[in-house]
Amino acid sequence: MTTELNFALNHMSAPRLDCLSFIDLAASLGCVGIELRNDLADKKLTQRPFFDGAAPATIGSYVRDKGLRLLGLSEAYGFNAWSDAMRVKIALLIAQAKESGAESISLIPSNDGVKMSDEVRLGNLRGALREILPMLEEADMIALIEPLGFTTSSLRFKSEAVEAIEGVGGAARYRLVHDTFHHHLAGGGPLFPDHTGIVHISGVVDPSLAPEAMQDGHRQLVDENDRLENMEQIRALMVAGYKGAFSYEPFSPAVHALDDIAGALEESMSSIRSRL
Repeated sequence: MTTELNFALNHMSAPRLDCLSFIDLAASLGCVGIELRNDLADKKLTQRPFFDGAAPATIGSYVRDKGLRLLGLSEAYGFNAWSDAMRVKIALLIAQAKESGAESISLIPSNDGVKMSDEVRLGNLRGALREILPMLEEADMIALIEPLGFTTSSLRFKSEAVEAIEGVGGAARYRLVHDTFHHHLAGGGPLFPDHTGIVHISGVVDPSLAPEAMQDGHRQLVDENDRLENMEQIRALMVAGYKGAFSYEPFSPAVHALDDIAGALEESMSSIRSRL
């Protein structure tokens, strides 16, 4: 198997860096692209606004000047709990993606533990996808849907997302995020490489954690002690024909506090390449 991997960086991998420094980091590591997030301030990881307050077009131009792709903008959380406010939120994210030249937006399901029947839950999902689809078509935009493997998630399984996408005739506009952390938490299952728009990678190394106890804060860089079977997932996706980006998305405060995040990322990338 080829060891040529298309690595990318989600801004969650280095939230202390401003946009331009983050873009420089990705370029220095030979990445193919980046993902920017609108929720870093909400998560108390920065005080900077989205795009650092610059015009989206200015940041997008800098990305391309560095030879990178702006792979996507995150996120519209709770998209499957449809409302007028959600429509406005997604319309804004689409507009920012168009202005910046981003290739996609991310749609994240509710993760609030609210119990509902599968009929209602999946009906809500299809209803939201039907509402968003014409917005995407008008903007010529792709939306990435990321199932969350937590037991509290309203959309855990990629199979349900694919069925809903096909059910609303949205295969041309909707893609999946395959997140190695969430895939593991959801118990694995089909990979759907043809439906996958991007892969998020992170590792959990704490040997004491049961899968149901794993949370975002445990997500570190992938190394030899990884418990999520990142190597097996990456290998299987590549064998199945996936040729897109593998984007680092560690949420661990320990990673965010690293003084040499470039060195740590480079070490992780080398480790993955050497083990394929």
